[in-house]
Amino acid sequence: MRKVVDLQQSLFDPSKYDFEINLNSRDEIPKLLIGLQRIILTPNLRDQVFEILIETFPDDIRRDFGREGMSLWQIFVLGSLKLNCNWDYDKTAEIANQHRNVRRMLGHEKDDFSKQYPVQTINDNVSLLKPEILDRINQVVCNYGHELIGKKAEELKGSCDSFVVETDVHFPTDINLLFDAMVKIIIIIAGICASLGITEWRQSNYNLKKLKQLFTKARKLKHSTSNNPEKIKERKQIIEEAYEAYLEMAESFIAKVLLTIVEIKAAGTDIIIDAKLMLLDNFIAHANRQIAQVRRRVIDGEKIPHDEKVFSIFEEHTEWICKGKAGVPQELGLRVCILKDQFGFILYHHVMEKETDDKVAIHMVKEAKKRFDTLNGCSFDKGFYTPDNKKELKEIIDNVVLPKKGKLSEADKEEEHSDEFLKSRRKHSAVESSINALENHGLDRCRDHGIDGFKRYVALAVLARNIQILGHMIQQKELKRRQRRKQV
Repeated sequence: MRKVVDLQQSLFDPSKYDFEINLNSRDEIPKLLIGLQRIILTPNLRDQVFEILIETFPDDIRRDFGREGMSLWQIFVLGSLKLNCNWDYDKTAEIANQHRNVRRMLGHEKDDFSKQYPVQTINDNVSLLKPEILDRINQVVCNYGHELIGKKAEELKGSCDSFVVETDVHFPTDINLLFDAMVKIIIIIAGICASLGITEWRQSNYNLKKLKQLFTKARKLKHSTSNNPEKIKERKQIIEEAYEAYLEMAESFIAKVLLTIVEIKAAGTDIIIDAKLMLLDNFIAHANRQIAQVRRRVIDGEKIPHDEKVFSIFEEHTEWICKGKAGVPQELGLRVCILKDQFGFILYHHVMEKETDDKVAIHMVKEAKKRFDTLNGCSFDKGFYTPDNKKELKEIIDNVVLPKKGKLSEADKEEEHSDEFLKSRRKHSAVESSINALENHGLDRCRDHGIDGFKRYVALAVLARNIQILGHMIQQKELKRRQRRKQV
């Protein structure tokens, strides 16, 4: 039975969550807890967030039936803490089980440590949150933050920029991606055969060892740097032979796997085995692609087009991104574009799949404007510029700060050297502060799997950051209020 909080709304006891938090702390945990505390203790804000959280589960799932699990509020609190503090699930579980104030925010009494949260339970439950749900809660949090700010927030001015969130992958080469695929193929087929009593793959560990030896030999070979053509040719032949031996063994294992699959299907399968066979087909497709690409590159001397390459067989959405940063030749992950306001709240974010900055400028402003109709200006850097972008942006918002690429006309020079334009350009660098804060609070590397996990990870990090900003605002207001009282 899944509930938003442990108690029914009619029996909800706010005092349970009304506990003192150290206002003098500069750590992120108290700031986040202050923001979460304000959400659950403010009736209107709480109701809005709870109504959205209830939609986490489809309508056809009965919420009044079944075993009681973690409440949606507990899932929301632990997910926010995990991302904002950049913890793994083990650290999150340890804090949830031992940190007194965190447990009180989860709805437990002051000295109640009886209920414990296993690592896998937290993992499974946080994974239920959806990016769309988190985005809507983020809108509610930002609106409340603007209400606290007051008149200064009547006109929002945004800053937009993108950065790379890395996926949790190793550096890819065509031969190590092939080895990754072959390891999964052999482990899966050996596991299926062991469960069915088929003995064809009983030497799977030995097979992996032999394959790894050939992989290591091919990986270590380098082309000759000699000026002697004979030595260059001789080394090239050695490399080709080593690669061919590696590819032939991989192909022989795949052929054997395909024969074993026929035998397994003939013997009859169940749902679990069918699911494993589908996974196996996926890795076989990866292996066949890598075999073809290695042979084309090494044996045939062909250059593989970039759009044919895959950079991880586990995180297939991973892209090879070169942003021209000093000391960072490439990054493996996905671009994420954010649009923040002048108060630090991130109004909207977008995960860019095979997109560049100039393709998302219109989308970012339209979506942010849809959520916050007081948005009246936005600044960008040159990467977002196209003539059409600038023209269309000026139809959506009044104040567009979008520097032009290339040589400037006299009209462009006059616009970009105006006081208002230069002032907005100087303020635009503040978006880098938000990006740095996100990277320090979870978005340096995404440790969730798949594109859905990636989008959830980013959405939860953005929401947690905004709750922390809200908590910081409340903290500073309270500290100033206490200071004034001391002076009276």
